Amino acid sequence: MKKKILISDIARDLGVSVTTVSFILNGKAKEKRISDGLTKRVLDYVKKVGYKPNELAKSLRTGKTKIIGLVIEDISNPFFANIARLIEAKAYAKGYRILYCSTDNQPGKTVELIELFRDRHVDGYIITPSEGVRDTVESLLASHLPLVLFDRYIPGLNANYVISDNVKGAYDATAHLAQRGYKRIALVTLYSSQTQMRDRMNGYMRAIDTYQLQPYVKKVNMGDDEQAVIQDFQTFLEDQQPDAIFFATNYLAIGGLKALKQRNLPMPGVVSYDDHTLFKLFTPTITAVSQPIEAIADELINTLLNQLEGKGKETKQVILPSKLIIRESSLEQISVTGN
Repeated sequence: MKKKILISDIARDLGVSVTTVSFILNGKAKEKRISDGLTKRVLDYVKKVGYKPNELAKSLRTGKTKIIGLVIEDISNPFFANIARLIEAKAYAKGYRILYCSTDNQPGKTVELIELFRDRHVDGYIITPSEGVRDTVESLLASHLPLVLFDRYIPGLNANYVISDNVKGAYDATAHLAQRGYKRIALVTLYSSQTQMRDRMNGYMRAIDTYQLQPYVKKVNMGDDEQAVIQDFQTFLEDQQPDAIFFATNYLAIGGLKALKQRNLPMPGVVSYDDHTLFKLFTPTITAVSQPIEAIADELINTLLNQLEGKGKETKQVILPSKLIIRESSLEQISVTGN
């Protein structure tokens, strides 16, 4: 096995002190009045021998790991996957690395993963909080650890967050269906008190009130078996007979489309909150409320980096506009089946 090269080896080979090599490697050559010639000689030699600093020792010395913990609901969901990819690229450009994990929206798992990152002394946290993690997030804030929430926030907690305007996005989706002449517009959502789900329900209800329609709401348990959810949804369709459906998440929309296909049911008007790559491939293509992914990623990483650099003293709470992308599924009351 090749022997690991140490700073002491470099110092011995070049005939200089370990302290001098350390200052140069830590970017303090000018501050310590070390000549440009010696600095270049050391750096050239370091490159030649392939010296790699001990990151653990460096973090203990500086108090910084240059690592950000990204705690998200589900990395397989395109919304979270795209956010993670953009954050990772932007963090890397600033010298940070990302460790990320999926919580599956489970409180126990979320708390465990946050505590794991805390034990690893990550420099900052970007978190999509599940229900039941308020105490854990409060503990991070009380310890003055850099933190920003996204996709949802914790009511009454003075924390940084970045979200899209869920109320207006849901209102626009429902109003669009009403304006196309649909009268029995249903909302399919989750049993959840999380702010993004609550706000989407509020936006739906506001549009229903505006257009003086009857609400039809179907709630789903997130942890239920997929086939059981599909069967329950099919029963809802047969009982309530909505002529249009607004799905509060893209995975609920995909489940709903599967249910329609399995029973070969006439397809109502459909709009989903959160776009998905599959929606452009489905027949008919699916109308969706698209969240501003790049803007969200920019706000998240900039807010966190400002805290890491000691600039973010004031709490920053950002609400970004979403966009309704109109496709075939909501343009008229169609009767073709999904395929």
